[in-house]
Amino acid sequence: MQWQSAFARISERLKLECRIDEATRVGRAEEAGIDLILRSRERWYVAQTLHHREKLAQLHLQAQGFRSFFPCFRRTARHARKLREVVAPVFAGYIFIILDAERDRWRSINGTLGVARLLTALEQPIPVPAGVVEALVGAIDSSGLVVLGRDLSQGQSVRVIAGPFAGGLGVLERLDSRSRVRVLLNIMGSQAPLIIDRADLAPA
Repeated sequence: MQWQSAFARISERLKLECRIDEATRVGRAEEAGIDLILRSRERWYVAQTLHHREKLAQLHLQAQGFRSFFPCFRRTARHARKLREVVAPVFAGYIFIILDAERDRWRSINGTLGVARLLTALEQPIPVPAGVVEALVGAIDSSGLVVLGRDLSQGQSVRVIAGPFAGGLGVLERLDSRSRVRVLLNIMGSQAPLIIDRADLAPA
């Protein structure tokens, strides 16, 4: 499934963040003012939203008493030959929801404004693979945005995981405050400098 492969890619980006302890993860969520603590039999599930209606869906889910998480991150976008920083969804068109499938009236989610459908199989909601949402929560900053590539450091060996150079290996030469990095990419036996978004890198 497309959403499952997307989750796998983001888990790769955040594989180091998955190692943080539960207290740190909860602390980051509380710092951002988000209640994302799982209680008793609660699990994370995912709903597909209508196009560009993620925040509308989140608002109406909250009005019904459902806790949800719509992870976003800062990235650098090019427009009219200029670079600018924008806030974008980590998973466009999807929103995570905390549910106890036996306790909650989860079928009402399908009738929520902004929601296309709760992802199900055999008439039961499909839980998100363990560690995916936890990694995202562990990577949020005080503003509630996900910081991709938090553990990257200067001089580290890295692998490009998105874009035209995906799969390439190199060394992280420089980081800046705008989530852009300079990488010396290994190409045909030599190192070529490349400016790339920090979110498109993972430790090698």
